[in-house]
Amino acid sequence: MSTTAADPSSATDEGDEANDEITISASALRTLGDQMQRFLLEYRFAMQEVETKLAILREEFLHMHEYNPIEHVSSRVKSVDSLVAKLERRGISSEFEVIRAEIHDIAGVRVTCAFIHDVYRLFDLLTQQDDITVLEVEDFIETPKLNGYQSLHTILSIPVYLSTGRVDVPVEVQFRTIAMDFWASLEHKIYYKYARQVPDTLTQELKHAADTAAELDTRMERLHAQLHGAPAPHTGPIGLRHLTTTRGEQPTSPPRRTIHRA
Repeated sequence: MSTTAADPSSATDEGDEANDEITISASALRTLGDQMQRFLLEYRFAMQEVETKLAILREEFLHMHEYNPIEHVSSRVKSVDSLVAKLERRGISSEFEVIRAEIHDIAGVRVTCAFIHDVYRLFDLLTQQDDITVLEVEDFIETPKLNGYQSLHTILSIPVYLSTGRVDVPVEVQFRTIAMDFWASLEHKIYYKYARQVPDTLTQELKHAADTAAELDTRMERLHAQLHGAPAPHTGPIGLRHLTTTRGEQPTSPPRRTIHRA
C-alpha cells in the first residue's frame, strides 16, 4: 500500500485563500441591505417631491394660462449595481455620508420643454421655491459641449421629512427642449452601439445634427413669438447673481459649481 505525502505548499495556499475570504453573518447582511434600501428611499422621496412640484406647475399653467411649458417628465433612481460601479470607478468610500456628499445624480429628473425660454422659465419657477437650494448649475445651452450636446443641468437640494426628521437630499434635474432631447437620445443609442468608440466621421455628423437641432430650436421659438408674442422675461443664460438674490437669504454653503454668465 503506497502513501503520498501532502504538499505543504498547497496547504499554505489553501490557508491563504481561507484567510482572504470575508465572512458576514446573515443578520449583518440583512442590516446592510436595510440601510441601503432606506438610503435609496430617501432619494426616491426627494425625486417624488420634485415631480410633485413640477406637476403642480404643469396643472397651473394648463388651467390658468392655457399653456403648458412641460412636454413630459421622466425620472429614475440609480440601481444598487449602478451606484456601486460608480463608487468603484471614482474610488469613493461606501460610507453613506461620503456617497451623499460626492455623488449627486443618484436621483434624476429630466424635464422636456417645447422652447428654450420654457427651460429657463421652469428653472426660475422651480428654484424660487423657498424649500429648494441650488447646489450646482451647468448651462450647456449657453455653452454646448464639444460634441454639440445641449441641456441645462442642475443639482438641487430637496428637504425630505421622515419619521426621524428632515433629510436634505440632492437631486439632479435636467431641463432641455424636444429637439435637444431627440438628439441626446439618439446620440446615446449610437454611442452604446459602438461601445463609445464612434468613428470620427460619425462624430462629425452627430455634431452637425446637433447644430441643426439648435437652429431648429431657434427658428421654432421665433415662429412661436410671431404668433403669440414675445415670451415673458426669463433668465437665460443663468447668472450667479440671479441664483443668490431670488431666494432672500443665501444658503449656508455656496454652490459647488455655478456657471456665471454675464
